[in-house]
Amino acid sequence: MFLTITTTGTPGHPATDLGFLLHKHPDNAQAFSTSLGTAHVFYPEAEEQRCTAALLLEVDTAALVRRGKGKGRGGAPDAALAQYVNDRPYAASSLLAVALSNVFSSAMRGVCKARPERAAEPLPLRVEIPALPARGGPGLVRRLFEPLGWTVTVEAVPLDTEFPEWGDSRYVRLVLESGTRTLSDALRHLYVLLPVLDDAKHYWVSPDEVDKLLRAGEGWLPGHPEQKLITSRYLSRRWSLTREAMERLELLRLAETDDSEVEEIDNAVAAETEQEDRPTPLAVQRREAVLTALRDHAAARVLDLGCGEGHLVRELLKEPRFTEITGVDVSVRALTIASRRLGLDRMGERQAARVNLFQGSLAYTDKRLEGYDAAVLSEVIEHLDPPRLPALEYAVFGAARPRTVVVTTPNVEYNVRWENLPAGHVRHRDHRFEWTREEFRTWAEAVAERHGYDVGFRPVGPDDPEVGPPTFPGGPSLAVFTLRSGGKTGKEGSSGAEPSGDGDADRRTTNKGPSRPKTTGALSRPHGAGGAA
Repeated sequence: MFLTITTTGTPGHPATDLGFLLHKHPDNAQAFSTSLGTAHVFYPEAEEQRCTAALLLEVDTAALVRRGKGKGRGGAPDAALAQYVNDRPYAASSLLAVALSNVFSSAMRGVCKARPERAAEPLPLRVEIPALPARGGPGLVRRLFEPLGWTVTVEAVPLDTEFPEWGDSRYVRLVLESGTRTLSDALRHLYVLLPVLDDAKHYWVSPDEVDKLLRAGEGWLPGHPEQKLITSRYLSRRWSLTREAMERLELLRLAETDDSEVEEIDNAVAAETEQEDRPTPLAVQRREAVLTALRDHAAARVLDLGCGEGHLVRELLKEPRFTEITGVDVSVRALTIASRRLGLDRMGERQAARVNLFQGSLAYTDKRLEGYDAAVLSEVIEHLDPPRLPALEYAVFGAARPRTVVVTTPNVEYNVRWENLPAGHVRHRDHRFEWTREEFRTWAEAVAERHGYDVGFRPVGPDDPEVGPPTFPGGPSLAVFTLRSGGKTGKEGSSGAEPSGDGDADRRTTNKGPSRPKTTGALSRPHGAGGAA
């Protein structure tokens, strides 16, 4: 990855002052070790009339793979070949943005003890990036940089110069020029907009990314016409973080308009009152309801089926009563994130012995699922195409046969209460169906009857007199299946005939519950407890 910053000078202000502003001497070629590889800073030219500083990032791709990085483009843990064959060493991305902030941190903050007056002065700047991925093409590049006062020269890179009919690649050559820009502003623009154009990040986006965005966007992001796109892409389209950032940006804009401080505007509610009135998130209520059901049934060995990123597993680990906790998911990527969040590599030996994560599909029987006290299917079944439900039903209730099974699923009747959910839409784009309370009750009672279980229902979330709670009141929400007395557990045997494997045949012969119109697509990864649903 390569980037150059050039400035010109005058007799009173030589261009070589760029070395003071960047805190890197023009006479030296310097190398900096980073978590991404080695960053080299050198000056191809350093005269009083013209000075150019270059940043070359030599990415250690093997180290990124070993450390489990690469969440973004071509780096998912389950895309083995893409971890090694990708554009990360060559094209500007979030890797280069992070290197900029590490190597030029003082310059980005506008700090220069040797030349403080120069740090605050606009400079004639020219920034060149020979290879920049731009999802949105040259048009988007201009829409992002031109409102900031840059003169933009952008050229799409063809896929192959010998075959022009193949068209352009998603890469561009970019030159930015400005005579009214401080170096600090220029670096902050690049820090935010490089990953925005790439539309990917090489690391997990956590809540503190909102603070990073607002710090780097101070003075320019609140009024940018593409503010929403920038915020969404920078935060990897994480809806909750994007909403928080947009709300804080609006406060900054209002404060700037009124020439006041944010605290003076955002003071309608005292901090103590806000803390008291803040509702408990539905995902937290759901996990607590699941934990209560497990405690009530004295479960010690628990399966979290479709564990996703390990939210429920983490809560189970907090209680010694749960002596063995197993998380199962079809996605290796989700399991990798769960392992990192749980800190399995840093966990003590005794604690680590309580938890196990492994890959598996709930569409197939698996002997590793047998012999458990309880299994949890929290916000999982709605991610399966309806014809695949009989396969999951048999794998869990017919083959594994835990003594207790806890199932939650969204209440479609409650969707009208979500302000941002268009009519007729499901809560998550991966939901293949969402049931009414009666449909869920009918399905659960039929499953219980076929496999020798009793089933009871508990509400989750705030009750609504018209449509019920998000996951049902006065009707199914959280269903608790209990193996009838004398029923055999998974280790002792199973009841019922195993599905034949053909989805339509399974539906005809075993699924007497409510049906939905058949949808297309293969079995998707369940998102697990506390997921987007």
